[in-house]
Amino acid sequence: MFSDKIIADLKSASFIRAMFEQGNRLRQIYGDENVYDFSIGNPEIEPPEEVINAIREIASSREYGTHRYMSNAGYLFVRKAIAGRLSQAYGMEVPAENICMTCGAAAGLNVVFKSILNPGEEAIMFAPYFAEYKFYIGNAGGVPAIVETDENFQIDAAAFRAAIKPGTKAVLINSPNNPTGVIYKDEILEKMAGIIKEKEKEYGTGIIVVSDEPYNEIVYEADRLPVVFRIFENAIVVNSYSKSLALPGERIGYVAVSPKLKQNGLLMEAIVFNNRTLGFVNAPAIVQRIVAKAIDAAVDPGIYRERRDILYNHLTSLGFQCQKPEGAFYLFVKSPVENEMDFVETALRNNVLVVPGRGFGRAGYFRIAFCVGLDTIKGSLKAFEKIAAEYFN
Repeated sequence: MFSDKIIADLKSASFIRAMFEQGNRLRQIYGDENVYDFSIGNPEIEPPEEVINAIREIASSREYGTHRYMSNAGYLFVRKAIAGRLSQAYGMEVPAENICMTCGAAAGLNVVFKSILNPGEEAIMFAPYFAEYKFYIGNAGGVPAIVETDENFQIDAAAFRAAIKPGTKAVLINSPNNPTGVIYKDEILEKMAGIIKEKEKEYGTGIIVVSDEPYNEIVYEADRLPVVFRIFENAIVVNSYSKSLALPGERIGYVAVSPKLKQNGLLMEAIVFNNRTLGFVNAPAIVQRIVAKAIDAAVDPGIYRERRDILYNHLTSLGFQCQKPEGAFYLFVKSPVENEMDFVETALRNNVLVVPGRGFGRAGYFRIAFCVGLDTIKGSLKAFEKIAAEYFN
């Protein structure tokens, strides 16, 4: 009676949302202040002042046509603003015609994979990974090919080379990474570019690198991020303002296609077509205008750095093992017991909600989203001490 594929997918659906719902249940029982919910990357901070001012201005405007349809690619003036910022950041010209506004990065990825994958073709992704990636690839009829990263969560060049097959069409990267906070290094991305060229020549195929970059403005110690348009011949960037402007509920993002990508004009036509026919139609009109007015705004990464340091320093002092994240707002912590589901249950008994690592393709770990309030983080420290006492004493 229903879709067999979707019924099967439901059984492996996101642990993140499941824990989020658990948090809602616990809050009703114990009160918000006594529940420490680190389950979902839902920024607690408010958008920058430039965004708030733009919202006020646009919401009160009587400009004719503000709420009407526009091109399925989005307003040209918004795409020009984004293209100008990318051109400056990338050190290369990115035309506005290579930008498509989308309903967040999730919509952008679905549109991209629908545009580049034929049924049965593979898209390589690296574990740990954001759990929904598998479904986005599957929505387009593609097949996810999982490649394990090394002990520092960096991409292993040898494992990557071995994973490329004649049916490989795409490589999906996410840096800064969810769930680890790792930033993939220039040198490994350069190696990947060389490997891709070798394999394209060997198989007579073309491989597109899709870079999901919603955390590109939340970076701590790094001076800059690698520029995929400069490293890879065929590259697409998908981005969102959910994190950089703290607007997750507004669903606004974009797809940018490298001008170096072969037949990039035809690909843009396909992306705009799929943006319409997958039912997104166009990105929200008001939020597009907000983005254009606040194009240079961003959240202060220092807000998240403070939260990271409090939790990281406390957890490691208690005996937990964790690589210090370079970006994003997650800690990916090694479970003190082999089966991290047991640890997640222990944490839950102490009103602490974390997400099991197997939901990200790496069992034996758990993820903490530290984009919550300082009161929650500070309040959780005693709870983590109680939890640690069960394992390390």
